Parts: sequence; structure tokens; C-alpha cells
Amino acid sequence: MQRFRKLLWPIVVALAVVGLIVYAFLPARVEVGVARVERGSLLVTVDREGKTRVRERYVVSAPLAGRIQRIELHPGDRIEAAKTVLAVIEPGDPALLDPRARAEAEARVRAAEETSKLAGTNLAQARAEAERARRLAVGRSISQEELERAEHRERTAAFALRIAEYELELARAAFQRVQPRSPGENSSTRLEIRSPITGCVLDVYQESSRSIPVGTELLRVGDTADLECVIDVLSTDAVKIARGAKVYLEHWGGERPLLGRVRLVEPGAFMKVSALGVEEQRVNVLVDFTEQRAKWEALGDGYRVEARIVVWEGDNVLKAPAGAFFRHGDAWAVFRSVGGRARLSPVTIGRSNGLETQILDGLDEGYAVILHPSDRIKDGVAVSPR
Repeated sequence: MQRFRKLLWPIVVALAVVGLIVYAFLPARVEVGVARVERGSLLVTVDREGKTRVRERYVVSAPLAGRIQRIELHPGDRIEAAKTVLAVIEPGDPALLDPRARAEAEARVRAAEETSKLAGTNLAQARAEAERARRLAVGRSISQEELERAEHRERTAAFALRIAEYELELARAAFQRVQPRSPGENSSTRLEIRSPITGCVLDVYQESSRSIPVGTELLRVGDTADLECVIDVLSTDAVKIARGAKVYLEHWGGERPLLGRVRLVEPGAFMKVSALGVEEQRVNVLVDFTEQRAKWEALGDGYRVEARIVVWEGDNVLKAPAGAFFRHGDAWAVFRSVGGRARLSPVTIGRSNGLETQILDGLDEGYAVILHPSDRIKDGVAVSPR
């Protein structure tokens, strides 16, 4: 018995040493980030920067040559249609004008008359279509989106008619001032250019008094209460965006995002060079605000916004962080964390927004998946959650 007791301690020490040696040569557990598969809402968006702009802008130009008086208006000043004087022009001496100049002035009058007639016809048609759309909307024969489009065309046609009538009035006034006058008639009659719309001054191009030729741009005016957003996206993203899609406008300066809706994806693309010097085909997406103006009245023309245009959304979607998925052959897979071991699991995925990915098959709710698996992660490797 005493002999056994003497041998016990050496045996225990030997086993402990062997155990330490074996433990030292065992592969170390790899620390990994782990997330759970869960159900919830998933939003897939096209994210791009954009800017606001006044929907209906108007550039006021000089209808005849002469000397313009100093323009006292400044950007931001309020103006009223047919009342606010934007600029005053003192025409040149009609006696110095050749027949060609008078013929051009007469041609501008005729062109303005035809434009006004066309605008009136377009407005009548737009009003008829809008009225028909309103009747159909009562019986829910058309969607709210179609009604809004018809009413927008009506407003646009009405604005076009007002501008055409304004251009005709200016053209007639300019034509009268290039006609030869009798020796006793005052030839220095001033031409006052009044505002075509109610709104505010956006830009002043000619502030100082000087001689100007016909067609010189003087001011740009518009109504900042009628804003829209212009978002330029890649043409490959534009094909995914549907008219009427929901839009979240963020980082515009307010405390919360603004809501909008896609009114139009323009049919024509344009080329734009990116910051990296890459030529890209871009498409303008026009977005209307769907919230009350009181929430975005601080915005003006040309303000920056960041838009998230919704191309797909779903509720009760089985999803996991996008960083858990990787290509495995011709399919997708994840590593699950099961009993302290990494287990390779093939999956079928659906939509993804770059942060979260929809799971169609291969995983169940509550499973733990490994995030951003490194090359140390293999099937069966021991892992421990970080």
C-alpha cells in the first residue's frame, strides 16, 4: 500500500504533463463574429446623391437691343406676376435699325402667336384628360398615381400657356419700339419687363447698366414652393426603378428624412465622368415631395440631398447579415456555428441591400452564422464567438 502511494504522485504528475503537451498541440479555437438568422423587413434601395430644383423655372431675356438700367432685384426677392418690374430697357434709336432688324422683330411676334395658340390647345387637352382622370378616380377605375400624372400635365400646360402669353406680349412691345417714328414723336420710350410668374428671383445675370443685344439673359425666376428633386443614377440602376416608387431623402439638413415619390425616370441617358475618371451612362430620376411643404420649406433651388430609392421591399423576410454569405463553387454558402464548430451550409439567397440578404432556402430562423469568415475557417474548425 505504501509502495502504491509512493507511485501515485509520479503517475499524476506524468499524466498532467502529457495532458499539457496534448493541449499545447491542439489547434486553437478561432474567434469569430456571430449573428442570428431572423425575420423582419428588408428594404432594397438605389442610393445616390441629388439636388432640388424649382420645377418650373423661367429665364427672362431682353426682347430687343438697347441700354438696360441697373437691376435692383437680388436673388431671393419676392416677385408677383404682371406687377413686379424685373428690368427696364431703353431701346436704341429705331431710325438706326435696318429693315432686317424690323423683320426679325415681326417674325418673333408671329412665332410667339403660334406658340401661344399651341400652348392653348395643349392646355385644353390636358384639362380634358385631367377632368376625365378625376371622374375615373372617383370610381377607382384608375390609380392615384395616374390621376396625379394627369393633374401634373394640366399644371405644366397651364404654366406653358402663361409663359407663351408673356412672350407674345414682350414680342409685341419690342416690335412697336423698333418701328420708325415721326420726327416729333418721343423715341426714348422705355420698355418695362414685368415678371411672368409669382415666386422669387433665383439668379441675376445682368446687374449693371449697359448696352445689351437682343436675347441677352437678364434674370432667372421661379417659385421655390414648387420644388422637385433630381437624382442621377446609373442606367443599370434606372431600369430597376418604377414610376411611383417610394423615396427617402436624407442628410438634407433636417432632423428626419423626407418622403418622396418617383414621378419620372427620364427616357434618355447622358454620359458623365465619375470622380475616378470613368465614363458612366446616367439617367435623371425626378422625385416629388409627398409631405406637407411646412416640413421642407427650408429647402431652396439647387440644395443637396441624399436619396434612397426603393426598388423592392418585403415584410417577414428570413434574412441574415450580408457579410455571412460567400461564393462556394457555383452557389452561395455560409458557415454556421454549431456546438463550437464551424459547419459549411449551402444556401439559396434572394434580394440583398448590401447590409442584409434574403434567405430562400438552407437556413432556419435562429441559426447562428459566422460573419466575414477568414481563410482559417474550414468545415469542422473549432470556433468561439468573439
